[in-house]
Amino acid sequence: MSSMYINGMSNISAQPDDFLTSAEIIDIQGNILSAVVRPYRELIKPMLLRRMSKAVKMGIYTAVKSLSRSGLECPDAILVGTGQGCMQDTEKFMQQIEESKEQLLTPTSFIQSTHNTVSGQIALFLKCNGYNMTYTQNSVSFESCLLDAQMQLELDEDIQNVLIGAVDETSEKFTGFQKLDGQIKAETILNKELFPSSSPGSIISESAAFFSISREKTPRSLANCVGSKIINEIQSSEIEEKVVEFLSEFDLKPEQMDAVVLGNNGDHRFDDYYQILQQGIFNNILQLNYKSLTGENNSISAIGCALAVSVLQHQKIPKKFRANSKSASKFRRILIYNQYLGRNHGFILLERP
Repeated sequence: MSSMYINGMSNISAQPDDFLTSAEIIDIQGNILSAVVRPYRELIKPMLLRRMSKAVKMGIYTAVKSLSRSGLECPDAILVGTGQGCMQDTEKFMQQIEESKEQLLTPTSFIQSTHNTVSGQIALFLKCNGYNMTYTQNSVSFESCLLDAQMQLELDEDIQNVLIGAVDETSEKFTGFQKLDGQIKAETILNKELFPSSSPGSIISESAAFFSISREKTPRSLANCVGSKIINEIQSSEIEEKVVEFLSEFDLKPEQMDAVVLGNNGDHRFDDYYQILQQGIFNNILQLNYKSLTGENNSISAIGCALAVSVLQHQKIPKKFRANSKSASKFRRILIYNQYLGRNHGFILLERP
């Protein structure tokens, strides 16, 4: 598939806005991390803000910021990934059903509870009438958007620029289900204690990240997305083989990577996928982790992608992301790998433009 160029990006997580490049770290105690509130009023009118869920606010804010940084006002297509959708509005709607005993309901919460709410609201805000798609593919929702973006740019000559991103939020009751099935750690920990822990589960969070992508390289291009791939199920013993197969599609080998961004999340049941790579084919490659700062959710691989883009752009890595002592003189190629609960393995390969 053809390459595509990332020209602008913006992200929101549990850390400060510039956490990808700054040395500042917020230490957070708790197993459910809220995203840091941004100055939404700078871009969104207060009347509209009052009606928006957090996911919609984060989505519109990061979408507009990423477009602005690429010099665009409106894309030709919008692709949004979300594993859970607007959970807070879904929760409100379910509560209304219970409280009204399944009688008359106000439609607002239902309208805003659908998974494609974020992409629809972004399109309305930007007045974009082009191709619009939402992917709800659990932890590979963002990677699904990347694959679709590559196909759209390859097959439709009218599409020159694509807005792509991923958003997920938390809610009080639905996040509780994640506690019940062991996705969230039982003990309360500081986020910086995530990797040394040896218990099941991780810390759950909110995040949003958007990228402005074009068919052609521009003076604003930050990175070249060479390719991406999704594999639903892999045994941990097969992970090295699958990585080698993915890179071989681009005539590359693991040792040609300048860095690898890995999604370790402190869940001892499934972190062996990353540990096998760290101790094996990427043993001599600079390794980066980020989830001790951002937490885990179904859209978090978009933050990992943003980290890789930032490294290619600035040609340096803040110490807080380093997982080993290796180094590189230049950053030309970076692999991002993520999985969740041993399923939905996503690979993204970026190069310096």
